[in-house]
Amino acid sequence: MAVGLTGQKIRERLIEFVMFLCAASSIAITGGIVWVLLSESWQFFRDVSLVDFLTDTQWTVLFENPHYGIMPLVAGTVVTSAVALCVALPVGTTIAIYLSEYANSRVKEILKPILELLSAVPTVVFGYFALLFVTPTLQAILPNLPGFNMLSAGVVIGIMIIPYVSSLSEDAMRAVPVTIREGSYAMGATRIQTALRVLFPSAFSGIASAYVLAFSRAVGETMVVAIAAGQQPNLTFNPMEGAATITAYIVQVSLGDLPHGSIAYQSIFAAGLTLMAMTLVFNIAGYLLRKRYREIY
Repeated sequence: MAVGLTGQKIRERLIEFVMFLCAASSIAITGGIVWVLLSESWQFFRDVSLVDFLTDTQWTVLFENPHYGIMPLVAGTVVTSAVALCVALPVGTTIAIYLSEYANSRVKEILKPILELLSAVPTVVFGYFALLFVTPTLQAILPNLPGFNMLSAGVVIGIMIIPYVSSLSEDAMRAVPVTIREGSYAMGATRIQTALRVLFPSAFSGIASAYVLAFSRAVGETMVVAIAAGQQPNLTFNPMEGAATITAYIVQVSLGDLPHGSIAYQSIFAAGLTLMAMTLVFNIAGYLLRKRYREIY
C-alpha cells in the first residue's frame, strides 16, 4: 500500500513539474523576445537619437539621406487597426448576441463552423481579396480612392478578426448565470433589452478580452496591409490614402539584402519594439477596464 502511494506521489510530482515547465516556457519565450528586441534596438539607438526616432515625421531608412522617424509607420498601423476595429467590434458583438440569445441549435451548428473557417483563411488570400475586390468596390463609391489605401486594408482586417470577437464574446455572454437572465425577464425586459442592458455589462470583462485580442491581431497583421495599403511610409491619418505599417516595413526589410548589423537592419528591431510597446499599452488598458467592470458587476 505504501509503495502504491509513493508511486502515485511521484507521478503527481512529475505531472506538476511538466505543467510548471509548460507555464514557465511562455515566460521564458516572452523574456527571450524582449531581450532580442532590446539588445538589437540598443545598437540602433546608439546611432539614432531617441528624440528623432519619436518626433521625426519621415521614415526613409533605405534612402541615401535616411530619416528615422517612426511616426509615419505608427500612424499607418493605428489607422488600419482603427478601421478594422470599427468593422469587427460592432459586427462581432452583434453576432455574439445573436448566437447567445436568439439562434437555435441548428443555426449555431451552421454559423459557428463558417466563422471558424473564416479565421482559417490564409492572410495572403485576404490581402489579394482587399486589393482586387474590396478596393474596386470602394472605388465605385469613392472615385478618388487610390489603388493602395488603408481603408480597404482596414475593412478586410476587420472582416478577418470578426471570429475572434464573436466567439469569445459569445462564450463570455453564455457564462453569465441564467438567474440573471431570468431576473431580467421577470422584470418585463425583452430579449434585446436583456442582452444590451444586463448580459453585455455583466459579461463585459470577457468581452473586453475579446476586444483586446482583436486589437492585437489587427496591429500585428502583415500581409493584408503589405498588399493592399502599399509600402510607402506616409504620415497621415486619412484612411483613404496609402501608407506603410510597422509590420509591412519589417517584412520589406527582412526580405531585402541589407547586411546584418547595419542601421537599416537594426531599425526593424526598433520598429518591433515600438509595436510591442503599443500592444502592451493596449493590453494594460484592457486589463484595467476588465478589473473595473468586475468590481462594478
